[in-house]
Amino acid sequence: MVRGSRVSPRRQLALVVVGCAAGGVLALVAAGRPWEVVITPRPAPLPDLRTERTGADLWPWLPALAWVAVAGAGALLATRAVARQAVGGLLVLAGGGLVLAGAVGLGREGPVTGWPALAGLAGLAVAGAGLTAGLRGRRWPALAPRYQRPAPARRPAPDRQSGRDRPPGPDLPPPDRPDLLWDALDRGEDPTAR
Repeated sequence: MVRGSRVSPRRQLALVVVGCAAGGVLALVAAGRPWEVVITPRPAPLPDLRTERTGADLWPWLPALAWVAVAGAGALLATRAVARQAVGGLLVLAGGGLVLAGAVGLGREGPVTGWPALAGLAGLAVAGAGLTAGLRGRRWPALAPRYQRPAPARRPAPDRQSGRDRPPGPDLPPPDRPDLLWDALDRGEDPTAR
């Protein structure tokens, strides 16, 4: 075994996100393909009627679960700690639904294609990604602070003597000077709070 073969938290996060996204995309592809073929015999000389039913035709919720998996991949990047674990739990449920649909699709009577098996495998990938995120997600890195929303500035209490509801500060420009209004916005002042 190679020394230092332990996977870093950043690489774990990347692998889980890629696995989750790939599983979601594969499930979307599988949901849109024919899962079963229904052959209805007709009297001669007419040929038998062949009807293909997709996974989405059989279970309309199947594409929704696949989209949850795709969105969950992005949510794993955007969240941290407990929220990331909650996303992992949601992904386990979505993956379980995909696995269930694939298993039921394979168990149907009549000619069945291989697309249900692909949906089931995609569901396993999504559920595995969710389980890993639930167990190890707290230790994974989060987005850099530059992507975080800044904390709102604390507003001082209203001036009780003058009856004004806005904090004291520089007077704002008149509304007939739009260029000064934009400058006030750039400084973080609210030109509508008069």
